[in-house]
Amino acid sequence: MLYTVRLKDNKVFVRLYGKAAFVGGRLCTVYYRKNGTQSNRIGISVSKKIGGAVERNRAKRVIRQAYRENEKDFPKGYDIVVSARTGCTECKSYHISAFFLKSVIPAMRDPKRQKRQAIRK
Repeated sequence: MLYTVRLKDNKVFVRLYGKAAFVGGRLCTVYYRKNGTQSNRIGISVSKKIGGAVERNRAKRVIRQAYRENEKDFPKGYDIVVSARTGCTECKSYHISAFFLKSVIPAMRDPKRQKRQAIRK
């Protein structure tokens, strides 16, 4: 990933779950908040409810690839956490990529939607 650092710290995940704006979709939910730097930081969260280790790792790979495909379109300076849902294990990266393009990126660019609210698509 060219412009992105991975999030690994649990307290950042918890802060984003509590205070960030989010976009909910059928395959995943994306939480985002400005971080005050010039680079994005992304974290991927997959629950044990999704399946075994193989399914969880596949979901993370698919989400990471979808982000890589659209990395240049995302606005810079955000902390992003993508939380996978159950349908994520059977989908391809272009499904999540389309969700990023149609819902997440426009929501991140809209200054009115920086508050914590749901955007359903």
